[in-house]
Amino acid sequence: MSGYDPDDERRSARVAASLIGLMLAALIVLMSVAPAANAGTPCETRTMTPARIADAARTARMVVEELDRHDAPVALVSRVGTDLSKHGLRYSHTGFAVRDHAAGRWTVVHLLNDCSSDGSGLYAQGLVNFFADDLIEQDARITWLEPGLAARLAARLVDLRHDPLYTPRYNLIARPGSARYQNSTAWVLEHIAASIPERHRTTDRAQAYLLAQAHGFEPDLIHIAYSKRIVGGLFGSAHLVFTDHGVGTRLGGDYPVVTVRAILRWLDASDLATRETEWRHGLRMTTPGSG
Repeated sequence: MSGYDPDDERRSARVAASLIGLMLAALIVLMSVAPAANAGTPCETRTMTPARIADAARTARMVVEELDRHDAPVALVSRVGTDLSKHGLRYSHTGFAVRDHAAGRWTVVHLLNDCSSDGSGLYAQGLVNFFADDLIEQDARITWLEPGLAARLAARLVDLRHDPLYTPRYNLIARPGSARYQNSTAWVLEHIAASIPERHRTTDRAQAYLLAQAHGFEPDLIHIAYSKRIVGGLFGSAHLVFTDHGVGTRLGGDYPVVTVRAILRWLDASDLATRETEWRHGLRMTTPGSG
């Protein structure tokens, strides 16, 4: 018979405390209406059901426990808000989980479209809120970054009141490197790229994208048929500005876009990511799949 192990009891107490905290946060969300902001989810304001809140809390708990197992100040967390399978994509949105954020441990910092306008905002949310945004699946993926890169990136993300790498004019299919528009994934890409140099602090969006390209980044090509351009409805969003792209692109219909898959592929190929953990349909994957 095994003896009493105080370490096991302490670990169980930490997990229980984490779960209680997440469920309390979930109750707060349940008492309110989901915010009118969107990234990879339809722009509809609706009250979250108890079942959806419970699902989000379970996902958040899994993610928190995994984040706490690794000594990293920040990690990329991706979610599935919209079915993009016809484009070969799994994840529709990603953000930064920041360990030592003023709003709380493992606060997600990300860009969301303001559904009432063509603009966007930078949001700091708890993980329950992040996974309670009317998602089609509770799949999740954590990507840890090279330690030096992670430290520099975390230092950028703790205070974004005057973010030089943020453009409030939102376009879901923003052209990579566009100075006029930005989407949530371009914001993530540019912050990672800007944090690559060890000494020089990059504060210019164009320079940040050039850094990403210099380190091998290539956007995905998303085909948008002419009929889709006319009636809209791509990704469930009306916030598309096709004229951000050149005439040749619009005639051909293949639009370069910064997607979650493109970011994950780049991080892996350039050795900027050190490890990944993924859950699909509530199950931990032995090997992460395509993004």
